Parts: sequence; C-alpha cells; structure tokens
Amino acid sequence: MTQQLAYIHSDAKIAANVEIEPFAMIHADVEIGEGTWIGSHAVINAGARIGKNCRIFSGAVISSTPQDLKYNNEYTLTIIGDNTIVREYATISRGTEEHWKTVVGSGCLIMAYAHVAHDCRVGNNCIIGNNVQMAGHVHVDDWAIVSAMSAVHQFVKIGAHSFVSGASLVRKDVPPFTKAAREPISYAGINSVGLRRRGYSNEKIIEIQNIYRYIYMRGLNNAEALQKIELELPPSNERDEVVNFVRNSERGIMKSPFQTYGAGESESQS
Repeated sequence: MTQQLAYIHSDAKIAANVEIEPFAMIHADVEIGEGTWIGSHAVINAGARIGKNCRIFSGAVISSTPQDLKYNNEYTLTIIGDNTIVREYATISRGTEEHWKTVVGSGCLIMAYAHVAHDCRVGNNCIIGNNVQMAGHVHVDDWAIVSAMSAVHQFVKIGAHSFVSGASLVRKDVPPFTKAAREPISYAGINSVGLRRRGYSNEKIIEIQNIYRYIYMRGLNNAEALQKIELELPPSNERDEVVNFVRNSERGIMKSPFQTYGAGESESQS
C-alpha cells in the first residue's frame, strides 16, 4: 500500500498493493481489494467494501449516509465489485434497513457527478453517465446504459442490455434489450447496436424484435401480449426474460410511443 498525506483509519482493511493518493480519507470499517487506486480527496466511509482493481477518482464519496429520513444509523454496507471505475465527485450512498446494502457490480463505469442512492442494485458491466441521478431502491441489470443527465425515479427497474437516452426522466420500468427515449419516456426500439457488440446474432436480435412487436406494436394490453408471446413464440432465454420482467413490473413498463395518456393519467403513475 502506498500513501502520502492521506488519512487512513487504523481499522481499515486495505490490501498491500492499493495506491492511495494524498488527501484521500479512508474511514474505519472499510475494505479495499488488491490493485485498487484511490484518488486525491476521495472519501471512503464506513461500510464500504471495494473490490480488486477498482479506480476511485478525486472527490468521489463512497458509502455516505443515506439521504433518507427513515435511516436511523443502522449498520449497512456499500459493496462495489472488481474492476469498477467511479469518476470524479460521484456519490454512492450505503443501504438502509430495507435491503441493508447498496450494490454496484463488477466492470461498471460510474461517471462524474452521478449519484447512486441507498439500496440501489447496479449489475455488472453497467455504464451510469455523467450527472445521472438515481433515487433509492433502483435496480439496473447487467450491461445496461443510463446516459448522461437522466433522473431515475425510486424503485424503477432497468432491464439488462437496455439503453436509456440522455436527459431522460425515467419514471417507469425499462424492459431488457430495449432503448428508452422521449418525454414521457417510451419504447424506441431494441438496443440492436449494444446487442451486436455483445455477440448477439442477427437471428437472436430479430427474435427479440418480434417479442416486442407483441408488446408495443399490436395494440394489446400487457396481459394479452404476454399470453400471445407464450402461446405463439418458441421458448428461449430472451423470451422468458422479457416475459418475466414485464409480468413482475411493479411500477409498470414504459409505454409505446403511439400510446397516449387519458384524462387525469400521468406517466408517473404505476
């Protein structure tokens, strides 16, 4: 471990080859894995569990007290996987008694000024863009991208391999493999570019497109669409992932761009 002018609590557990820049602060009850670099003026608070080969840039604050008035100093954690990058002035709050931990997976990029609130779960290989603001209890599944300046409502779920466009107001769940855009946020096709980059074949991409035609292009409600998908399309991992996501959505999924809202209905309603 290298350190110069940094504050490191004697109870912190830090691997031997961690590099800590001047003026960083490492508090008690912190664990930092091998090969991780902590930039100048970063603050790592109690309850942080940071994996191997991470990079925490200047001014980032990890495992801060939740911005939740119900928090009563219960013992909670912030867990960050291996090979994750947290850029300048990003903030990640620790959990509350609801789930006891906030989790950011491995291979993620949390860009500058982003906020990941209490009890959020961010999967592996996700990108959270500059100044994205995530409220509490948000779930972001593997390989999802949330573009810069977006605001994500509490309890929203963002599915695997999805793409949320910049400056979006995300009040509804975003199903896997899709692109989300416009205001109010709505379906903008599937994330074919991202899927190709991750090795999905053209046949598999067409299969996913066909699944979403039932949900967004045929004028069916969700229950009707899911029933027809299960009856008319062959089983596959992707089909089942979409069906399960939509069926289990508590806030409701984003709508088709062709749908309108009735009198008194707002996009933020479940």
